[in-house]
Amino acid sequence: MAQREEIRPATGKAYVRAWDLPTRLFHWALVLLMIGAYVTRMYMTDLTWHIWNGYAILVLIVFRVLWGFVGSSTARFSSFVYWPWTCARYGLDFLLRRPRQFLGHNPLGSLAVLAMLGLIGLQGVLGLMSYDDHDSLAGGPLASRVSEVTMAAATEWHLRIFYYILALIGVHIAANLLYIVWKGENLVTPMITGVKRKGQFEDADEARMAPAWLAVVCLAAAVVIVLGGIRLAGGKLF
Repeated sequence: MAQREEIRPATGKAYVRAWDLPTRLFHWALVLLMIGAYVTRMYMTDLTWHIWNGYAILVLIVFRVLWGFVGSSTARFSSFVYWPWTCARYGLDFLLRRPRQFLGHNPLGSLAVLAMLGLIGLQGVLGLMSYDDHDSLAGGPLASRVSEVTMAAATEWHLRIFYYILALIGVHIAANLLYIVWKGENLVTPMITGVKRKGQFEDADEARMAPAWLAVVCLAAAVVIVLGGIRLAGGKLF
């Protein structure tokens, strides 16, 4: 593999900001909560912990949606929502090993992000209306507010979507490994450190960071939307 020449700007910086702290915390917190959702469902008899884990996941999803409109430049949907033909062309360039760099999500990566947000968010909402298949008397906070047909359908799809999410996670992990092997590009480390090596990025030279207080406001709003929405719909939180 040909070595790439390190590009340094006039200031001498070798790295530039790529991901803000709220986006990185969201990413890894969601990973932990998805693991927690599985553990609390499979290895705990009390459904309460699983439900509260679900609340936390929904809060994170709503936060990420809000942050996608007002957050830092690479976190905004406007920076990584691409037309289908743009994604297809990027996929072809990737297969042909044509060098293309993106500071934020690349066109194919953006599809994974949107699919993950959509599936996890949908699974969380369905969980609110599901019953416990181990104990038909227990269920989500809105299970008693919907018809039996709706509750049964919500339960079935709440369980089924989990396997779709697992498949998507598998593709996501495989894609990250493929990027390291095929392109020599590590996409995981920047999601930890927040910086990327300076390069010729197509989308931006460096991320513009939103103020930290705005992330706090978005998180607080997400809590109110999720928990307040459940209460307005007639559900009990615990």
